[in-house]
Amino acid sequence: MTKKQESHTRSVLKAVTWRIIATSTTFLLAYFVFKGADCEDALEKSTIVAGLEFIIKIVIYYFHERAWQILPRGSVRKWFSSSK
Repeated sequence: MTKKQESHTRSVLKAVTWRIIATSTTFLLAYFVFKGADCEDALEKSTIVAGLEFIIKIVIYYFHERAWQILPRGSVRKWFSSSK
């Protein structure tokens, strides 16, 4: 029995929604670090960091997600169960 793989659209949507959550966290972290260092342009620098992080990591996540779609379901479980 073969299971249906996720569509490219679903992978993109999952990547985008995750990136929004993760990038918001990165922005807040960068903002507090810059603000704590008395950086007068903390908001601008935090926005740049978060923007670059969003673009780079969404591309990486998409290819990571697609790579997992190449593996047949259950193959990782077989690797670990055969090593015992």
